[in-house]
Amino acid sequence: MKIVFCGTPQFAVPSLEALLAHGDEIPLVVSQPDRRVGRKQELTAPPVKQAALAHGIAVTQPEKIKNNAEFRAQLEAIAPDAIVVVAYGRIIPAWMLALPRLGCINVHASLLPKYRGAAPIQWAVAQGDAVTGNTTMLLEEGLDTGPILLQKTAPIAPTATAADMFASLAVEGASLLIETLAGLDAGTLQPTPQNHALATLAPILTREDGHMDFARYTAQQLYDRWRGFQPWPGGFALLDGKKFIAHQMRVAEPQQAHAHAAAGTLVVDEKRLYVACAAQSWLELIEIQLEGKKRMAATEFLRGTTLAPGARIA
Repeated sequence: MKIVFCGTPQFAVPSLEALLAHGDEIPLVVSQPDRRVGRKQELTAPPVKQAALAHGIAVTQPEKIKNNAEFRAQLEAIAPDAIVVVAYGRIIPAWMLALPRLGCINVHASLLPKYRGAAPIQWAVAQGDAVTGNTTMLLEEGLDTGPILLQKTAPIAPTATAADMFASLAVEGASLLIETLAGLDAGTLQPTPQNHALATLAPILTREDGHMDFARYTAQQLYDRWRGFQPWPGGFALLDGKKFIAHQMRVAEPQQAHAHAAAGTLVVDEKRLYVACAAQSWLELIEIQLEGKKRMAATEFLRGTTLAPGARIA
């Protein structure tokens, strides 16, 4: 098939590679513009662009696509059989949806209609789900509302982070994409409408999502949110007005001697650091970083820091 591929981050690269390995013709890759990243703010090409250029594929990076006459003419001249969209990061306009004979096919990293939106992997982990997966669907003008083509589940291990799941779901999504295109081309795959009443949202993450609210969430909930928000925004609070980052943690046994400690209270027991959470639950903080200091094990932190009785992070 002749396919135009739209994608931007690393998650989309395995899908592009799978199409090439399958022998499909990809005359054009569409990606978001290069962005400045890192402390040095160096202009960097997105991973999909880098992969495409490595294979000698033409790349275009329009700032806008809805009313872009030049871009529209470019796609119409190609007349693709399908447009594949994987984590592109743009809403696909109506003219583009109607262009290919097989439609615009999207790989979405959740079991739709659950977790529609920009951060499905992060929110599935953050909510403590034991299972997630990939969905291929036909795009329409709504946000992840199109009819489902195929789905495949994937387990979430109790200690898995969103970063762990990104890598595995990207590969599994690529395989599902190849199966989906084959079914569409053969006419053996029929789209199934989503049950919109069961839809949940997975909005783009903000820095504030990483703020640990010990009074609101139990230790398990905070641990799940921390897993879901890796590598960003992570999990953090404030200690005496300074940012206190939790780099590693685990759900701990109840600290019976401090059963009535207020949420956020730090307790040191046998050179281990614990924090009280909602419903008299506890986290052990294993690796931490105080603002202005290096990342370190909690035991090292305690050797150089004397916590006042009743010290709290919030």
